[in-house]
Amino acid sequence: MPDINEETVVESVLDDFGRLRVTEAYPYRFLYFGEDTEQSCCYLPDPAWLEYDYTRAMLLGLFWVRVKPKVTLLGLGGGSMANCLLQHFAPRQVTAVELRPAVVELAVQWLGLSADPRLQVVRGCADEYLQTQAASCDLLLVDLYMEGGLSRLQLEGDFFRACLRALRPQGVLVINQWQQRDNGEPFAAAMLREVLGPAVLRTEVEEGNILLFVPASGSLELDHAAMQQWADDLEARLGYSLRPFIRSLQPL
Repeated sequence: MPDINEETVVESVLDDFGRLRVTEAYPYRFLYFGEDTEQSCCYLPDPAWLEYDYTRAMLLGLFWVRVKPKVTLLGLGGGSMANCLLQHFAPRQVTAVELRPAVVELAVQWLGLSADPRLQVVRGCADEYLQTQAASCDLLLVDLYMEGGLSRLQLEGDFFRACLRALRPQGVLVINQWQQRDNGEPFAAAMLREVLGPAVLRTEVEEGNILLFVPASGSLELDHAAMQQWADDLEARLGYSLRPFIRSLQPL
């Protein structure tokens, strides 16, 4: 998180799931779930900027997918990830699935969510959405959190089986999972290994998140030299390096 001295509340709404707040400490705006759960950060001069390390690490999934991918985001948040994909990675389409309509409205009004015609926003439950989306995307990013923390869906095997079914051949699933502080493993590690199989790669970030990368089939080639060159080519556009996350990639 950036060094912020004082935040002012610019919007506060109540929906069926609780309080949502948008605060500002220029040049940043933040989306909070409840009073204390900082969910998203928008850098106002560039809404495609990714402030959090875990969101930057999720971009590694793009190394393994085809040119002009179809991307699905489960969890919109403030929209920075959608903006980043649209601005820097030339996707054919980005579909963002968001449970809370108020989150979408705040992202549009206050957090710079792109009006790019390649962006489709679906309001609804991620689990229900996946039931009709077999072989629908090349890259699926899972980042489902509520005020209390990790969504229950990210602890359920059937949910991740549905995620795998949503991938096209050669597709990649990327999961943002919390790390257990007592042993350094992701939450639901045993279930994840059982459902996702032996080909999962992981990387960690200082914020305490573990990012998992899962192929639709086969394995993900762990070519550090090629990945570092890819990251270097991106750095001038992104404004930050993905090399630290590549260095820590390892099997789950």
